[in-house]
Amino acid sequence: MRAPRVVTTLIAALAFAGISFAFAGQQPNHDPALPATITFKLDFPQSDPQDYSITIYANGHARYECTGPVVPGSESETYRSEFEVTPQTREKVFEWAKQARYFTGKIDSGNRRLAFTGTKILTYEDAEHDNTARYDYSNLAPVRDLTDFFQGMAATLEYGRRLAYYHRYQKLALDDELKQMEDQVKNNELNELQSVTSVLQDIVNDSSVINVTRARAQELMQIGNGSSTVAGHNVR
Repeated sequence: MRAPRVVTTLIAALAFAGISFAFAGQQPNHDPALPATITFKLDFPQSDPQDYSITIYANGHARYECTGPVVPGSESETYRSEFEVTPQTREKVFEWAKQARYFTGKIDSGNRRLAFTGTKILTYEDAEHDNTARYDYSNLAPVRDLTDFFQGMAATLEYGRRLAYYHRYQKLALDDELKQMEDQVKNNELNELQSVTSVLQDIVNDSSVINVTRARAQELMQIGNGSSTVAGHNVR
C-alpha cells in the first residue's frame, strides 16, 4: 500500500533536515565576525606551571592563562594576562600556521623513544577552519617554530608573574630574578618582552628598590620597547 503523499513529503523533509543538521554540525563554530585565532596549550605535570595556554588573535591581541604556584611554596592559583603582540610576531605566527596547513594531517612525529616533554595542543580557528592537533614532538618545521616561540613567550610571562610577586612580597629577590631574565634574553630564549613592561616599569618607579635592580629592569624594559639590543640581536 502506497504511503499518503503528505506523509511521504514529511518524511522527505525530515530526512533533508537531518542531512542539513549533520552538515551543519561539521562546520566551524567560529564567529565570522571575530578575528582568526591560534592557541597553544601545554600540559606537563613535571613543569611549573604544569599547564598554560596562549591565544593570539589576528588583530594582535593575546591572552595568557596558567594554573600553578607563582613561586615554590606558594599556593596554586589561576593567572591571566592580556597584552598586544608586535606586528612582526602576529605575521610570523600566522604564517607558520599556514605553512603547517592549519594543523591538519599528521602533526606528531610518533616517535615514542623521545623523552616526554608534555602534551602540546595547537588550535587554529577562523570562519573556515576549526582544527586542533595534539603532539609531543613534531617533525614539521613550522610546528617546531611555533612550539619554541610560544614556550619562549610563556617563559617571559612567567618572569612577569614572578617579578610582580617579588616586588610585592620579597623585593630582595628581584635582582636575582632579573639577572636570570637578562641571561635568557642574551641567549634569545625569551620573546615579547613588551608583554611585561608594566611590571618592569613598576620596579623602575619604586625608590625603595635598590638602584642596580631598577637599572636592570630599565634595560629590559628598553629592550622590550625595541630601543636596545643584546648580543647583536634586536630582542622583541
